[in-house]
This record gives sequence, structure tokens and C-alpha cells, in this order.
Amino acid sequence: MSVLVCFHAHPDDEVFSTGGTMRRAADAGHRVVLVTATDGAVGEFPDDLLAEGESLLSRRRMELSNSAEILGVHRLVMLDYPDSGMAGTPDNDKPDAFTNVPVEDAAQRLADILIEEHADVVTIYDSNGGYGHPDHIKVHHVGLRATEIAGTAHVFESVANRDLMRTLITANPQWASEDSGLDIETFGVPESEISVMVDVGDLIETKRAAMVAHASQIGDFGPFLQMPTDILTMAFGVETFRRAGGADGPKLTALPL
Repeated sequence: MSVLVCFHAHPDDEVFSTGGTMRRAADAGHRVVLVTATDGAVGEFPDDLLAEGESLLSRRRMELSNSAEILGVHRLVMLDYPDSGMAGTPDNDKPDAFTNVPVEDAAQRLADILIEEHADVVTIYDSNGGYGHPDHIKVHHVGLRATEIAGTAHVFESVANRDLMRTLITANPQWASEDSGLDIETFGVPESEISVMVDVGDLIETKRAAMVAHASQIGDFGPFLQMPTDILTMAFGVETFRRAGGADGPKLTALPL
């Protein structure tokens, strides 16, 4: 048995880029640990979502727990740093927001988990955090430092395939609306830089179920929930990773568990 630790920024991030990989690892008998840096308690959510007296923070914690169960996670850890919000928003300026936490402090907390779990493989994000979100960028720096402290053997950046996204946008022009805020020139990395391409097409309905678990994130997941399976598979049926430090080395079809 190997131990896979996936380090993500917010509740719901785990589904898009590592959901199938985690479920595949769990089904193969490996131990899967999900660590989420923030409480995710920033952002819009449906007006009628919360019950009387219920907080967004408690709702998102419950949703993440439900998603983790669907994806085969054996241990879920929330570091509970306050969500920093999107770049340029007032939440960025909060002293205790994750983006402002000293890297060494957060890295030591994560490293303690990696050491306790004897982690074999850790996934983080690339230095742009995929699309520039402050919390995603911080995950990259904290994750790298934590794996240095823990001496983790295999560290991979979960990265989006920029070339595939271009193809999808060409085929679906509505995805390129100005409101999306997506800069395709900085989103993800070119396919040539990708080290690992994990086919999880057979797990696409599992990923969809995990999306449904995050009811407070309907703004993020809404467009995908009713997609035909073949289109959803085209968008999220392959999960891609780059070796930390570069793509040198053989191309793989699975993480080295």
C-alpha cells in the first residue's frame, strides 16, 4: 500500500483535478489523504441554501466530507485558514487569510501530516495556481516547502492542459465569455510540459456525484452538472500532472503509487 496526499486550496477543488485519481488510488488499495488549506467560507452561494442558524463554513465542511467519501478518501484534514478570495478583492488584505500566512508556518503543519502518514506521493499546484487564485498560488509554495521538510519522494503539480482547453473553447464558444475571467494564455500549462495523464473517463459519474455534493458551489459546478456524459468526459476525463521542478522524465499514465 502506498499513501497519496492531495493538497488543495478550497473545498470543491479536489473534484476537478484529482477526484478520479483519488478514487482510482483508493480502489487499488492505496491510502488517500485529502488536505484542504482553507475553510472556503468566501464567495456567493444560493440564497435558500442554508438552514436557519447554519453557517456557510459548516455547510462547506459537510459538503467536503461528503465529496471526500464519494472519492474514496480515508482521511480528510482541513487546515482551516480563512479563504483569501479572488485576486484583488478585500479578503486578500486580511492578515490571517491563507495568502498572508508565513509559508514556513503552514508548511510545517502540512509536513507533520506527510511525516505522520509516510506519504509516498503528494500533489500540489503549479506556481500560478492553475489560474492565478492567491490561495492556489500559496498551496504551491507551502506544498513545495512541506515536501522538502518531510522528504517526500514524489511531488507532482496538478495542472490543467492548456491545449485541451483551447480545443474545448473552440468547440464550445460560450465557454469563452468575457465574464469567465479565464486567460487561456496563463491557464494551466502546454501539453508538452505534462508528465502524467491519468485516464479517469470511467469514473466521470463519480466525479459528477462529488460535484453535486458541493451544493454551495453551484456557481462553479452548475454548467457541468447537466452536461452529457461524453462532453463531461472530454472536459474532465483525463487528470494531468507535472513533476515538481519540470516535466523531464518518462511520460506516465498514473502517479507512481
